Amino acid sequence: MPKLAASALAIPHSRIRELAEVAMTMDGVLKLYFGESNIPTPAYIKQAASQAMADGFTFYTSNAGLLSTRQALADYYERMQAVTIDPHSEIVVTASGVQALNVAIRCLLDPGDEGIVLTPAWPNGSSIIAMANAKPVEIAQPLIGDRYGIDFEQLERSVTPRTKLLIYTSPSNPLGWVATVEEQQQLLDFARRHKLWLLADEVYERLWYHGTAVPSILKLATREDAVIVAQSFSKSYCMTGWRLGWLVARKDLAARATQLNEFIISCAPSIAQRAGETALSQGEDAVAALMAQLKINRDFCQQALAAIPGLTVPRPDGAFYLFPKVEGLTDSFDFCKRFLMEHKVGLAPGVAFGNGGEGSVRISYASELSILEPAMERFGKFVRAN
Repeated sequence: MPKLAASALAIPHSRIRELAEVAMTMDGVLKLYFGESNIPTPAYIKQAASQAMADGFTFYTSNAGLLSTRQALADYYERMQAVTIDPHSEIVVTASGVQALNVAIRCLLDPGDEGIVLTPAWPNGSSIIAMANAKPVEIAQPLIGDRYGIDFEQLERSVTPRTKLLIYTSPSNPLGWVATVEEQQQLLDFARRHKLWLLADEVYERLWYHGTAVPSILKLATREDAVIVAQSFSKSYCMTGWRLGWLVARKDLAARATQLNEFIISCAPSIAQRAGETALSQGEDAVAALMAQLKINRDFCQQALAAIPGLTVPRPDGAFYLFPKVEGLTDSFDFCKRFLMEHKVGLAPGVAFGNGGEGSVRISYASELSILEPAMERFGKFVRAN
């Protein structure tokens, strides 16, 4: 009997999805496992999509996306980051942030190559490296005092002749860590010195508690640097189901990613692209309101967790996650599954986020307080009983 490809079978199932699939068979679960707000897409974005349909945007677009969408993104970078990006040659619209990662990594790695990933991190980066028949090398970010850092000595030791890529996420999913400008410069210098591509996952750029947008690596890099930014409309604009993202890259990579888009998705949905343009141009009030609510949620959950013995809870500077470390915990998947079955609260197990994640759980606090309040109460009871 013909068999499935060994390379496909080698890709592990997402432990987040594995747990979520159990939760989806249950009624009344408080769902804090996925990385999304339960706020619906704002009305002004949905109206823009309806208008796009009425205006006939129901056909294929360029593989790189509508020029109007790429121009809207270039305007966004000029406005938010004071960075000039060429919409014709340095931006590629993708069908989600994960597809931006996918097409970028496919442009960079040959079978047997290696890609370094700073972890704990959303598992898709490591899995996409493996899907390219390359090897993910996960370097755990150490907790130094009350803040995560970067182990540059370990990074140096991890580089081999096969290393081609370094991926980091800021703001971090699941840590909430935000790279300082100094850390970004160190990462950029490291990549330049070792002649690596540096891929920054900046999907949570707008979800920052100290300003309107986390400074992008693009502010430090030249347009000739081997730097890629993967981005998405999902988090800032509550558009997870729209599957719309983009990448910014050096011209040669952007051109090749555009060509590969033909064989992966052809193009991002034209209706979603037009809606995304409106999100960029009219979304500031909605983003500000979202951030105000997330800050309330973060502070509430942080205070609730601080009262539970045996937890270490670093304060996040961005995104919408807390990643408490549970004293003595060695099997976070079993812990989260038992918590789900006994208390009907779904969390993401730390083991799902790679090296350095085991022993912690990820809590998404992007829900309303009416969900977070009972969830934190039940979590406290469960931890004290275990």
